[in-house]
Amino acid sequence: MKKVIIEALKGYRWKILLQVILLAFNTYLLTCPPLIIGRIIDNLYDIEANKQIILNNTYYLLGICAVYLVVRLAWKYLETYISRGFERDIKEKLFERFLKLKVKEIQNIKNGEIMSYFVKDTNEIRSTVYRILSHGTRIVFIFIIATFQMARGVNLNLTLATLCPIVIAFFLVIKIKKYVEINFKKAQDSFTELSEYIQESTDSIRTTKAYSCEGSQLKNFIIKNRKVRQNDNTVDVFSNLLTVSVDICFGLCYAIAFIYGAHLVLEGRITVGELVTFNGYIALFVNPVQWMPNLIARWKRAQISYERLDKVFSLEREKITIEKNTKQERLEGNISIKNLSFHYPGMLDSALENITINIKKGETLGIIGTIGSGKTTLMNLLTKLYNIPDGKIMIDGKDINDIDIEVLRENICYITQDNFLFSSTLKENISLFKEEYKEEQIKESTKKAVIYEEISQMPEGIKTKIGERGADLSGGQKQRVVISRAFLKNSSIIIFDDTFSALDNRTSQELLQNIKELTEDKTCIIISNKIADVKQSDKIIVLCNGKIVEQGIHDELIENHGIYQEFFEQQSTKAEPSFLD
Repeated sequence: MKKVIIEALKGYRWKILLQVILLAFNTYLLTCPPLIIGRIIDNLYDIEANKQIILNNTYYLLGICAVYLVVRLAWKYLETYISRGFERDIKEKLFERFLKLKVKEIQNIKNGEIMSYFVKDTNEIRSTVYRILSHGTRIVFIFIIATFQMARGVNLNLTLATLCPIVIAFFLVIKIKKYVEINFKKAQDSFTELSEYIQESTDSIRTTKAYSCEGSQLKNFIIKNRKVRQNDNTVDVFSNLLTVSVDICFGLCYAIAFIYGAHLVLEGRITVGELVTFNGYIALFVNPVQWMPNLIARWKRAQISYERLDKVFSLEREKITIEKNTKQERLEGNISIKNLSFHYPGMLDSALENITINIKKGETLGIIGTIGSGKTTLMNLLTKLYNIPDGKIMIDGKDINDIDIEVLRENICYITQDNFLFSSTLKENISLFKEEYKEEQIKESTKKAVIYEEISQMPEGIKTKIGERGADLSGGQKQRVVISRAFLKNSSIIIFDDTFSALDNRTSQELLQNIKELTEDKTCIIISNKIADVKQSDKIIVLCNGKIVEQGIHDELIENHGIYQEFFEQQSTKAEPSFLD
């Protein structure tokens, strides 16, 4: 995470340098008005004699104000540009990191937690960087320039006496900031918990309504929301205590300045104008002293957010094994799996055990089995979503671990069983936002997926926007829209993972016939719980508890009187024609 922040700031290094220079000049300009006003006051004892001096100082004051306005506008623009650009860069890096994380890493992170990373944590870091570049820099320059002007131009002893309460303020800040840090961590955790609950509640809204759970959901939300409010209030109490402590100390500064300064005036050691100038300098410390506790509190918050984001950036990501120029490499699709065993991280039981399969280009492999038998796990390994030992999966005689991830996935079209759809147009969902496909190609893919007629009846056809996760479509429509991707993408290996479950028999058979034509010279894997979907595959394997318990062609498996034959008998009352007949 440290490297990400440094790289993001490097892109603005010259703008940051310019901003610092402008801030230094801006601070110097701020010290000019008190000095000019003090000179004018010292010349008021004889207005007629000093009229021209007073006028000149007045014009000088107006000129300083005009220059100050220009300088302030310039650094404010730079400040906003750098701050928002930095936040954009951090979010882009964070999003890119999530896309490249291994599945085993990201599947344990809840959606609400991810949103808090992008919304709250990145904003805390941006806000802190913004305040350090703006407030922090101004605090340093004001303390240096104003203190020098006070000591040199007015009186050193008065300066030292007036600044003593600020030392006390720093001591109080150090003591109280610990409580700010502890309670902010609690507030951050409760906000994440609330975000996760809201995400889950909105995702399950149909289930909630179906079982009339609105009351209990609202009750739980109120409890979690009150917890967030309570923790945020505690943070605000300690943050306000910091501010109040600093304000009291600053009031003491003014008191010392007036009492001791008046004494110096009576002794003739300083003039009235110089005392007014001195108090004008003190006014410059108002904002820096008030910013200090807030800046420290912000820094502690940013540390917590930094640690949270640092954990994300330290998670294992997928590795690129081959240079980018091999991205267009074409695989034939010959797959060889030998003695493959696998168990998920943190799990003792094996998800797969001693799997051996050989599939040649142009062949269709059917996989059938009970729920949790390892069908999807096998496909996850084939697409390198998880790490596997060398030599267990070979494609075209080459170890899958030696094939670049982008090359591998570019040659595999994996239609997953979750049928995920984006809240965008049908066209973008089918093309997955790739601009290389023409609209006619996309329409043709919908015809092959037997969804074209239904899409053409929609208000804007292929450009119709659908709700989140395809909420506007039926289960069967979602499946066919997703399957359209297989007819659009020119892949060597096509995998259908239980993607026909929501289709009626007639539609399913028409679609399977189109798939047969598509995969004549491709490697095809069909995972299904329906015999009709796999019965005419070139090879069929039956999985049970992560093991291959049966394999062969349809007729052979029927004669074995095993699990496959049991599936067949259960579904025989709805005999369906094969897509290969």
